[in-house]
Amino acid sequence: MRVLIADDHDLLRDTLVLFLEAQGDIETRTAADLAGACKLIKDEDRFDLVLLDLNMPGMNGLDGLKHALALDGGQRVALLSGEATRDIAEQALDAGAAGFVPKTLPAKSMINAVKFMAMGEQYAPIDFMTAVDETAKHPLAEKLSPRELQVLKGLTEGKSNKEIARDLDITEPTVKLHMKTLYRKVGAANRTQAALIAREAGLY
Repeated sequence: MRVLIADDHDLLRDTLVLFLEAQGDIETRTAADLAGACKLIKDEDRFDLVLLDLNMPGMNGLDGLKHALALDGGQRVALLSGEATRDIAEQALDAGAAGFVPKTLPAKSMINAVKFMAMGEQYAPIDFMTAVDETAKHPLAEKLSPRELQVLKGLTEGKSNKEIARDLDITEPTVKLHMKTLYRKVGAANRTQAALIAREAGLY
């Protein structure tokens, strides 16, 4: 079984390699960003499973997942994340991901999940997918209106004002107005800073 682990955190990546290769029947390759992962997918023999970290360089939200899925080779691609919401996990599964794997999974569960997905099944931990959504109780979320939260989510996904407006069925000037107020509320000077604040706070 061949597994590609793409994550920009060296310690987590190396730990996963140790866990999986200790099984004796799993061969691993690693990358630190999406570009490196895509190069390995193109250059090497088919991987049974590709694990992509949601927040590593080049991912741009779920766009990186969709790009990796579209590459020739028929590889199964799963999302790996320490802070993604259930909504992100559901979107990933809907987009065709082999699964969603929280970084908080115990080692034994992680190994079982990898084998399960490599064999063609779709995986997501039941307790995570059925947990009560805590977003509304998040300190940063409490500062923002529901619409401002939707706009901020679009920002963290790297979407343009036009794309956010289309997704939310509102006008671009309205998006700009929401941005202006959410910048003030979260203490951001621009869209990049607002997205970083949201990510660092674990909101998206």
